[in-house]
Amino acid sequence: MSEVKVNKISPRSGTDVTLGDASDTFTVPTGAGLTVTDEVKTNKISPATGVAFALGDSGDTFTIPSGATLDNLGTATGFASIAWQTIVTASTLTAVAGNGYWIDTTSNTCTITLPASASNGDEIMFVDYARNWGTNKIIIDSNGLNYQGEDDTYTVEYTTDGQSVNIVYSGATNGWIPTLDKAVADTPITGNTEGIFAYGSSGAGRVSMSNLVNSSGVVATDVTGVGTARDTPAATEYGDDKGIFAYGNTGSVTAVSNLVSNAGVVATDVSGVGTARKSLAACGYGEDKGIFGFGSTGSFVSMTNLVTNAGVIGTDVTGVGTARYLLAATQYGTDKGIFGFGSSGSGDGVLTGVTNLVSNVGVVASDVSAVGTARNGVAACSYGEDKGIFGYGDTGSVTAVTNLVSNSGVVATDTSGVGTARRYLAATQYGYDKGIFGYGDTGSYVSMTNLVSNAGVVATDVTGVGTARGYLAACSFN
Repeated sequence: MSEVKVNKISPRSGTDVTLGDASDTFTVPTGAGLTVTDEVKTNKISPATGVAFALGDSGDTFTIPSGATLDNLGTATGFASIAWQTIVTASTLTAVAGNGYWIDTTSNTCTITLPASASNGDEIMFVDYARNWGTNKIIIDSNGLNYQGEDDTYTVEYTTDGQSVNIVYSGATNGWIPTLDKAVADTPITGNTEGIFAYGSSGAGRVSMSNLVNSSGVVATDVTGVGTARDTPAATEYGDDKGIFAYGNTGSVTAVSNLVSNAGVVATDVSGVGTARKSLAACGYGEDKGIFGFGSTGSFVSMTNLVTNAGVIGTDVTGVGTARYLLAATQYGTDKGIFGFGSSGSGDGVLTGVTNLVSNVGVVASDVSAVGTARNGVAACSYGEDKGIFGYGDTGSVTAVTNLVSNSGVVATDTSGVGTARRYLAATQYGYDKGIFGYGDTGSYVSMTNLVSNAGVVATDVTGVGTARGYLAACSFN
């Protein structure tokens, strides 16, 4: 083998140099390097051994020039079409093509300015990081370019919780066009599987026993009472899988509370927070929190007390809506609540069917005009994962009428009663998407129950289990 050593090869004429002839092979030995400082043109690069080769080293950058195309005829892995940025909490954002943005509007709206110029196929993605766009929206400023065929004077807003928006530039005529505009479902809300009835008044006086409800809606025998015996408390779920009983009447009004574990165990008394009162109502909101509201201190009141997802009751929130007692409340729409019915006015009160919606941040709205028969002593629970039902009560005489609540909080007209008419009963969710009404007063205390299907249909009486009583409360746990 001959060897030629040279520092430079130059063309004898022109500007091209040819190395060898067709079918010739040039081998660069192991350990040697071949450095090209300008341009290499080739139709194919193949690995010398094995089935893979590397382009460059860690930290190197390969640039595909504007106007060039990288054509993938196989399978590409490890590539990202969107470069995701850190979470945006500011009130303004200047977006860059090729980026994805997590937009957190917990504290404020966010105005997003799109690039002033764009090329066909440029792409940007925005995602509701905190599922809060329904409260604090995002506003798109198309910055001189069209958006879905409209010029930049057109108002573009996105106002749905959990929304994701992917926009692609299509050219000057239609400009930016969303290829994805969808509210992504939150972590599935399937409700709790079990329930608990507790406290109340029996023929022997005020009691503290409880009765668990299993995932099939079967009520268990009495569990020895824990906490202060009382009647007319209220109860709600909190923390996704636990419950809390609070307030009521021990002979005088009280604000004491008792937490319920996710195994249905009732804890000892927690000192009262907020105004002591009786005959109030409670429900869940915000997916993992609760709210107590309205009631009687001796006079009808409308203040509320929020419950954190750790089961801590907050101080009084100034009341909104008609002060009343002997009402009921239920969750609806997976993260909102509704108070409804009861007695208002003075003295023994005037029966009402008015309702008050509760937002997903626990804000109570003003009165919504009554739908359905005005009554007190009513109970309520959720069903079908995102709807609710009010049922039974006292219209001057006991009734079994019910009123369904849609997943937008709209109360329907009366549905004819099924089961024994009664008042001062309680109700809770069970089995993820069903409900149960139980106990109450027909003129004497009873313990029968009525199951509610996931379509809101109330079933006939199930023979009572446990101590017959009224003026009790119920909630779910898991």
